[in-house]
Amino acid sequence: MARKIFIAGNWKMNTNLEEARALSQSIVDVLGNTTDVDIAVCPPYTNLSAVNDIIKGSAIKLGAQDVYWEESGAFTGKVSCDMLKSAGVTYVIIGHSEQRTYFGETDETVNKKVKAALSSGLLPIICVGETLEERKSGKMDSVIDRQVKGAFEGLSSDDALKCTIAYEPIWAIGTGETATPQQANDVHKFIRNIISQIFSEEIAQAIRIQYGGSMKPDNAKALLEQSDVDGGLIGGAALKASSFAGIVNPA
Repeated sequence: MARKIFIAGNWKMNTNLEEARALSQSIVDVLGNTTDVDIAVCPPYTNLSAVNDIIKGSAIKLGAQDVYWEESGAFTGKVSCDMLKSAGVTYVIIGHSEQRTYFGETDETVNKKVKAALSSGLLPIICVGETLEERKSGKMDSVIDRQVKGAFEGLSSDDALKCTIAYEPIWAIGTGETATPQQANDVHKFIRNIISQIFSEEIAQAIRIQYGGSMKPDNAKALLEQSDVDGGLIGGAALKASSFAGIVNPA
């Protein structure tokens, strides 16, 4: 089954308002008419509306870096699905390793966020991945199995098809280290097998799995050529239009 490549840029805690406007305009200038690859940019909350104003009408979609599962209330510092939608958001990253490592994200909270996002019409990008210690100690498979099954707990097949999975080996995020194309593809195949167990082989072959560990212009082609790598969730290389385009173009 042909799966359309999906490249999303996670800007993390970078760009003030002026910088976000400039970066998004540069991305629109070089990629705004690209339709054979799905593209999204995920700026910080404070820049969502401004970036949306610039990318509106282009092929670039807007994503957010996280969301909270409650609709409203006394949850200081949190942002709801409705708030994101009103800013023009289409995609939302859920379960990023930095959220899991620094801010107490669990498989249970990932699942709550995924269900909230889907019920409001947002499209989740669900992050999974192992630490270097987990990989070396032989726990990688069990960690990823737990994360994937936890994220998709209680979802229907239709809802599963609205999700993207991003495999992010934690040891390769922002370190310059990258899983080899074969290593990445092997894990993507493993994730696809988990999805087939939960739902069906048809769903497993339809769902997109991005790679998210230090993908850059010089390694993007080799990674994206792999049979089960359907795109990338890009960190540092997404902060310059030229390097972001250098990943999208091989796709």
